[in-house]
Amino acid sequence: MNAQEQRFAALRAAALSERDPTASDDVLAVLLDEANRIGARRVLEVGTGRGLTAIALLLGGAQHVTAIERDAARIAAAKENFAAFGVAVRVQLEEGDAADVLPRLHEKYDLIFLDCAKVQYRRFLPDCKRLLRAGGVLCADDVSLFADGVPPKRRMLAQHIGEFLQALREDDDFSVRVLAVGRGLAVARRREE
Repeated sequence: MNAQEQRFAALRAAALSERDPTASDDVLAVLLDEANRIGARRVLEVGTGRGLTAIALLLGGAQHVTAIERDAARIAAAKENFAAFGVAVRVQLEEGDAADVLPRLHEKYDLIFLDCAKVQYRRFLPDCKRLLRAGGVLCADDVSLFADGVPPKRRMLAQHIGEFLQALREDDDFSVRVLAVGRGLAVARRREE
């Protein structure tokens, strides 16, 4: 492992140990596999956190990432990390709430990674579909959060996740799998036109 890989692994370990939002190792492996499988050049990440998943995708072969983040501390950390890994020129960091940012975007993406407030997944699905090219892949993290039962205070969140998955599965434009990685990763391939 070279120095850059060691530094990146240390940053990911720190983020995971601090419970800061970042994709687990097995989720990241699936994202990288999907990106390579479809030759993803343009990626949209909704909820970038410290930018670690975006960096991994860029180092793995993606040419450009549009990253959306609303938390000021995470935005600052992401900017620092993008610069430290030499990928800042290949990232368009959109600062703000995805509900405001997504409608303003118009380019097509090969891969979209949805990893923001789970309660918003259903709301963001139409924009994600509009922005995803035919043959592209939408991945949504943490869709099996409540596989072992729903705590009473989380019923509304579980309902929102369920509605998102139902809408995705009922859309004939998508072929959907939910993988048992992380806390459940929905992988939805948009059918070729």
